[in-house]
Amino acid sequence: MSEPRTRLFLVTPPIASAEAARPAVEAALGAGDVACVLLRLAPSSERDRKEVVRGLAPAVQDRGAALLLEDPRLVAHTGADGVHAAGADDALAAALDGMKPDRIAGAGHLASRDDAMRAGEAGADYVMFGDAGFAAEGPAPDAVRDEVAWWAEIFNVPCVGFARSLGEVEALGLAGAEFVGLGPAVWDDPRGPGAAVAEARAALDRAEEALAAEEAGA
Repeated sequence: MSEPRTRLFLVTPPIASAEAARPAVEAALGAGDVACVLLRLAPSSERDRKEVVRGLAPAVQDRGAALLLEDPRLVAHTGADGVHAAGADDALAAALDGMKPDRIAGAGHLASRDDAMRAGEAGADYVMFGDAGFAAEGPAPDAVRDEVAWWAEIFNVPCVGFARSLGEVEALGLAGAEFVGLGPAVWDDPRGPGAAVAEARAALDRAEEALAAEEAGA
């Protein structure tokens, strides 16, 4: 079976306890194809944050998903797979310096198309549009879709389109995103994260079918 055109990239809320978070993480990853999990950590001591990462790493990596962190210093000590850096400047440079060539270094919280291009040219493994630092308020869905479509048309570096609702997922797949990022839309779904991931995967399957039909008719 061929790999999907677009895969899911899950972003957790800031987590303080691996034990408390594990059931939701396992449910999400068990419900559909997930390529990456960006594990965000609540403020605490470095020792406590390492324990959270180590406690959740098997739940992610045993499912074949990459485990990403926001702090490069924690990656080497926890067995994580890479870093999600904020912006195209110092944070990304530090991530690239510490991660390459064996681990992943991606870039998000990009303020402009120029920032995205600089991140890609610097060697980022992916760029993310729409995350706005994962603040509650982000760019409008149409703006994120337009950024994804622009990037996918021109550049080879994979892009992630961050969706703030499940209703935005299919459009990002149609726009050409290699990954669709989901955060609260998964973890806060009243049906549970497994149901949310299954719905998102179904939306991406519809997008893939539509794109395949379009290519066949071209």
